[in-house]
Amino acid sequence: MPKAEARAVRHGFPWVYANELVLDRRTKALEPGSLAVLEDAGRIAMGLVAVNPLSRIAARMLDPVPGAVIDRAWFEKRIAAAQTHRALLYDAPFYRLIHAEADGLPGVVVDRFGDVAVIQPNAAWAERLLQPLVEALVEVTGVTTVLKNASGRARALEGLDETSEVLVGQAPEGPVEVPMNGATYMADLTGGQKTGLFYDQRPNQAFAAGLARGARVLDVFSHVGGFSLAALAGGAERALAVDSSAPALELARKGAEASGMAERFDTRQGDAFDTLAALGAEGESFELVVCDPPAFAPSKKALEAGLRAYERIARMAAPLVADGGYLVLCSCSHAADLAKFRAASARGIGKAGRRGPIVYEGRAGADHPVLPQLAETGYLKALVFRL
Repeated sequence: MPKAEARAVRHGFPWVYANELVLDRRTKALEPGSLAVLEDAGRIAMGLVAVNPLSRIAARMLDPVPGAVIDRAWFEKRIAAAQTHRALLYDAPFYRLIHAEADGLPGVVVDRFGDVAVIQPNAAWAERLLQPLVEALVEVTGVTTVLKNASGRARALEGLDETSEVLVGQAPEGPVEVPMNGATYMADLTGGQKTGLFYDQRPNQAFAAGLARGARVLDVFSHVGGFSLAALAGGAERALAVDSSAPALELARKGAEASGMAERFDTRQGDAFDTLAALGAEGESFELVVCDPPAFAPSKKALEAGLRAYERIARMAAPLVADGGYLVLCSCSHAADLAKFRAASARGIGKAGRRGPIVYEGRAGADHPVLPQLAETGYLKALVFRL
């Protein structure tokens, strides 16, 4: 490896890109997910890596000890450390258990739903070593069901398939109830988005709920009611959830019913931009408006278009906020850093003829730790404006 890149890896950067590696013929022929010792330009060993010659991320650091053995015991140690942290944070086992590189398991995501764990092995090495990984997961956590979710862009970039399956136990017959922020959410663990529920917004939903007492709430890109159900639990007068997915809104309605809040909860299915325009034309007004869209800028190539989309959302949502009310704008695009997202949001609000300070800036919950050397692990941003 070149000197600068080698220094970055020694200081904790977990990836080696293809253009940073010198590969001989034998190394280029390695199967994706193979393990190898990474050496610097002086042939000094730097650690044990997982190699994927087919990926732009050609090597992922697994262990700084070159002779480490990646077996069930190795996985158990990493998973146990992750679980110890989450057990301090939450009084019930509903959280992100493994957050990839930040928990020492590059490319691996595990969300826990009580006795069920949903795993996303988004790197070739994890797919190759899935059996000892799952065995360790069951041993450490005691879960009785492990589901593999193979959806998502990350697996395609690693050359992996999209076949989801039940690895241990039996899949739940219906949605799983998830207690969070005083509400009950319904998570579809087999047919829903990603692992079935987004835990990352938990602290931001809790903050917004504190602003929602007596408020009319609009939750755009609501999925299964993330912000709206938390707001109702926090004392909101009414909440309207907007999403393009009918199944997600049905789960949101079931969550409202399970939480005893159905009479204060409404849904509207449709395109978010069209619905914002329609609500504006109807003269609607809300004390709390939340827009939590999917990643508009999932890559650097999409950054400029994504920032324009965030600006547009802010411009269309701001007029719906009552005077003195709050506008919550979120981004899960790692390519759009906080400064760029904040600027795009402020431009949109200004173009709508509104203004006001930011009263809160949030990120993902502590079950989504950030690896300081890897900006991608700090992808989530939440801004709360008072207009």
